[in-house]
Amino acid sequence: FRDVSGWEGADWYAPSPAEAKITQHSWTRQHWFPYWEAEHRAAREGVILMDMSFMSKFRVEGRDAGKFLNWISANNVDGAPDTITYTQWLDEYGKLQADLTVTKLDDERFFVVASDTVHRHVETWMKRHVGDQHAFICDVTGGYGQINIQGPRSRELMQSLTSADMSNEAFPFRHAREIDIGFARVMCIRITYLGELGYELYIPSEQTLHVYDRIVSAGAKVGLVHAGLKSLASLRMEKGYRDYGHDIDNTDSLLEAGLGFAADLKKPGGFLGKDAVVAQKAAGPLARKLVQILVKDPEPMLFHAEIVHRDGKPVGYIRAASYGHTLGGAVGLAMINADAPIDGKWLEAGRWEVDIAGVLYPAVASLKPLFDPENKKIKA
Repeated sequence: FRDVSGWEGADWYAPSPAEAKITQHSWTRQHWFPYWEAEHRAAREGVILMDMSFMSKFRVEGRDAGKFLNWISANNVDGAPDTITYTQWLDEYGKLQADLTVTKLDDERFFVVASDTVHRHVETWMKRHVGDQHAFICDVTGGYGQINIQGPRSRELMQSLTSADMSNEAFPFRHAREIDIGFARVMCIRITYLGELGYELYIPSEQTLHVYDRIVSAGAKVGLVHAGLKSLASLRMEKGYRDYGHDIDNTDSLLEAGLGFAADLKKPGGFLGKDAVVAQKAAGPLARKLVQILVKDPEPMLFHAEIVHRDGKPVGYIRAASYGHTLGGAVGLAMINADAPIDGKWLEAGRWEVDIAGVLYPAVASLKPLFDPENKKIKA
């Protein structure tokens, strides 16, 4: 276990009868590497349970809640009810201030979820911009446990736990609904941060243990595996999912971070930072972009800050990294600074290497996710 912004979080789980302890720290593969790999593969091939209760959670309610959140969100978060939307919050310069989800429950009730590291920043950003609008912001982080059920067999497990129809037709990707699990009413959202079919369960704290016990009991029939934060990192890194405060921050623009797809430039009323986004887009192709990097040799590990080379010249460094057990090598995200527009052709034309402990290892660079770039798995 380790500290996660004051919460206790499991990095990995030792299978019985092994003891969960660190025997020796190393820059290479440690004795628990196979445990981590097994959790990772369970998410890709079966179903896993991950405790994410440390995530920051807010209820935003009132007759102006939708208008308010839609103004500070680059994406359109005030559309159909029972829908979750991935969005960024920008400042007037188009720089990133938050990367999060907003779930519209109905016209006057919204649920905002952000990472643990930006808990107070997200709360402060909302309070700075709400003004005299009829919208009330309530921090409910401690009021809800969060359990994520992810993997190809997650629907099968969920359907065994609830009377709600969990079929793809009745419960599509991005859908949110209150469902029953045992004696509890649970807000279930079909979304993923791992690149798989999956669900996030938000459970009143007093009922979280009850729901957890139900999940574990039913999970025995489908091979449920507990997964820790090492798997969270490796799974999301294979998919190229961003983590604000880690591999993207307030020095990056929306477009440089590769998140232009999450901005609705046509929504009525616009959004905070839209003018800057439009201006940067009109200025032409960018020479600074966040790029996914995969080391071809399966042996070395990536951590952070390794220098990335193109044709023998340093062009950036690894901001965040993990090991891609599915991709077969260490994988990370690097902000690349070039003397030419960065696009797929420019990436393919270069010879890419990563300096790991003084050794240059050949690598692959990509703007698209190297794992499931068409999102077929998450929409299955």
